[in-house]
Amino acid sequence: MAPTPPKTGLFVGINKGHVVTKRELPPRPSDRKGKITKRVHFVRNLIREVAGFAPYERRITELLKVGKDKRALKVAKRKLGTHNRAKKKREEMSSVLRKMRTKHVMFGSYKTRLLTSIATHSFIGLLEPPKRRSEASDLLRCFEVVDS
Repeated sequence: MAPTPPKTGLFVGINKGHVVTKRELPPRPSDRKGKITKRVHFVRNLIREVAGFAPYERRITELLKVGKDKRALKVAKRKLGTHNRAKKKREEMSSVLRKMRTKHVMFGSYKTRLLTSIATHSFIGLLEPPKRRSEASDLLRCFEVVDS
């Protein structure tokens, strides 16, 4: 928006009104509303990591995976109520997918090769297959040093 031209001091015309100097006011507490602090960001990320995604968010990600962006927007709008919230949610879910893809590109092929070699050795009888998920992750940690 263009700045308003200075007042003329006259009581008629476009710039009518008494000439005053504009005061510089301190920022109001309500100006900070909605600002995400470091603590809030950390807590939200922690909750997202522990709780995962809601069922409708998982559905949106599935729709985005197959390229149905418009359907994903409709699902989000139905669940969230407004078009702007739905657009924001769709963008958030697509960024999550993008991050997952880059992680998979960085680590996926190496871990896949490692897990397939562990699985084949366990079928041959050289290695006992891991019983729990934590054992599998421990095995992966042991082999992370070796990069072939």
